[in-house]
Amino acid sequence: MHSDSNTGIKTAIVTGGASGLGYAIARKFVQNNIRTIIIGRNEEKLQAAKEAFGELCTYIAFDLTNLPQIPELVTHIVEEYGRIDILVNNAGINMKKPFTEVTDEEFQTILLTNVSSVFALSREVVKTMLPHGSGAIVNISSMASQYGIPKVIAYTASKTAIEGMTRAMAVDLSPQGIRVNCVAPGFIATDMSAKALNNDPERKNKVLSRTPMGKLGEPADVADAVYFFSTEGARYVTGTVLPVDGGNSIGF
Repeated sequence: MHSDSNTGIKTAIVTGGASGLGYAIARKFVQNNIRTIIIGRNEEKLQAAKEAFGELCTYIAFDLTNLPQIPELVTHIVEEYGRIDILVNNAGINMKKPFTEVTDEEFQTILLTNVSSVFALSREVVKTMLPHGSGAIVNISSMASQYGIPKVIAYTASKTAIEGMTRAMAVDLSPQGIRVNCVAPGFIATDMSAKALNNDPERKNKVLSRTPMGKLGEPADVADAVYFFSTEGARYVTGTVLPVDGGNSIGF
C-alpha cells in the first residue's frame, strides 16, 4: 500500500465521517480520488458509509474521548496506509440545556469530545506530517463561535476554543509546511438540524430571516469549503476561519 504515494493518491482522516457534515466531506474526498479513513463510534453507520463510498474509503470504529489510545490509533493508520496528508476534525457533540442546569460533568464531556480529542488527535497526526514537511488540517467550528446562541454554553465554549486553536496551530505549524484552517458552518440541512428546526417554527423563521440568502445550506456546501482548504488551491491560506452560512453571521 505504501507505493500509493508514488501514484499521487493522498490519504485523509475525517472524524465523525459516517453521518451529517462528515459524511458529505468524506464523499467529496473520495469523489476526488483521496483515500479517506472515516473514524466514528457507530460501526453500523461506518460500514454503510464505506459501502456507499467504495474502495477508496475505509473506516475505524474508535471513541475519540479515549485520549490515551489516540497515539496507538495514529501509529496503526500510518503503518496500514502510509502517510497522512489531510486531517479533518469534524466529530463533535452538542447539548441544548438552560445555562443553570448544565452540570460540571456535562460541560467537561463536551469539552473532552470537542476540544481535548481534537488537540490530541491533531498532535499525533502532526508528528507524522512533520517529516514530510507538508499537510493540511481543517477544523470545524460553528455559528455558535461567531455570536451567542441560547442554551448551548458548553458547545459554544468548545467551538470558540477550536477557532483560537486553529490560529495557534497555524502559527506553530505553518513554518513547517502544515496548513491549518477552520470552517464555520451556519444552518445546514442535516437530519440533526431538521429535527431541531422543524419542531420549532419560531426558531426556523428566526434562522431564515437573519440569513441574507434566505435558505439553509447543504452539507455539500461545507464539504466544498473543507476540500478547498485541504488541497493545492489553498496553498497560501492558513489560520483562517471561513463561515459557510449564507451570510448568517453578518445578517441583520
